Amino acid sequence: MESLTLITLSVITAATPLLFAATGELVTEKSGVLNLGVEGMMIMGAVTGFGVGVITGNPFVGVLAGTAAGAAMAGLFAFLTLGLLANQVATGLALTIFGIGLSALVGKGFVGVTVNAMQRIEIPILTDIPVLGPILFGQDPLVYFSFILLGATAFVIRKTRVGLILRAVGDNHDAAHAIGYSVVLVRSLAVLFGGACCGLAGAYLSLVYTPLWAENMTAGRGWIALALVVFATWRPGRLILGAYLFGGITILQLHAQGAGWGVPSQIMSMLPYIATIVVLVVISGDKAKIRLNAPAALGKIFHPAR
Repeated sequence: MESLTLITLSVITAATPLLFAATGELVTEKSGVLNLGVEGMMIMGAVTGFGVGVITGNPFVGVLAGTAAGAAMAGLFAFLTLGLLANQVATGLALTIFGIGLSALVGKGFVGVTVNAMQRIEIPILTDIPVLGPILFGQDPLVYFSFILLGATAFVIRKTRVGLILRAVGDNHDAAHAIGYSVVLVRSLAVLFGGACCGLAGAYLSLVYTPLWAENMTAGRGWIALALVVFATWRPGRLILGAYLFGGITILQLHAQGAGWGVPSQIMSMLPYIATIVVLVVISGDKAKIRLNAPAALGKIFHPAR
């Protein structure tokens, strides 16, 4: 039972950054913008959050700084794609490459440095309950916040006027513009929100999950987060299932290596990415479902003067 508890806690910790990043990308894509720069925003959030956390000695300040860094990277993307009408796919890929390179430069002085990790919440009596206590009442604050953020996002998208406008812009930007909505403003805000969530995911990696700074420490998690949005068919409620599924696969390969399974470590390290490919292939087979749920204007360039 103790081993089961430890594995479950590890899965939750591994899934949380994926859930943050996927939630942000979901909102971005709901507005009709495809931002492939998730990896770059995450890695900049990681290095910025870690650096500020080391300098200030406060991991919460580091998390805020990492969130701001992700939003700043997203702002650059929004300026290029929504302001200068650059190609979204090419710009997103460039943003990832830029973020990986810049983070390596910024984080060079932080390699090997320790930081005050964010502490888990301990609730007397409740945390001491066998098995369920540590899982439900002994998490760090950001785990609980990830559920709050996803729930709030789902509510806003489905039940509010703001969500209706967001979906209208993502499905038909010409019609939304014709009835008076600022497509560029709505999409810019959605992109900034997505970037902030990705920066928060990166800060979680460097301040909670590890906690340390290592070059390219996101290790492809940004691409998994992008796949999770498709896996969830652009529905917020399904993101939890996908994030915890991939988090479990990540932890599985770590525990398998620790248990001495007779499988090469390189193959075990490939498992999360193999699972990502398999899931995308399976989902892509149902083209009708993708067309039904995907924003109709996803990736399409809009110019208000057109």
